[in-house]
Amino acid sequence: MKRITLTVTEAAELIGVSQNTVYAMAREGQIPHTRVRGRILFHRDVIETWLRGEYAQVSQA
Repeated sequence: MKRITLTVTEAAELIGVSQNTVYAMAREGQIPHTRVRGRILFHRDVIETWLRGEYAQVSQA
């Protein structure tokens, strides 16, 4: 079964940048992510959609 979340390392490999770049992008809100108990995780489908330029962030109230 394929996991639905990616770690920072896996996300960096998927998009072809360094882990430090992924951390910076998450910190600056440039890449969609979530935090779970201090860990940064990425939803695989959301990242793939984001890479295609089709991701529209939904604002949270």
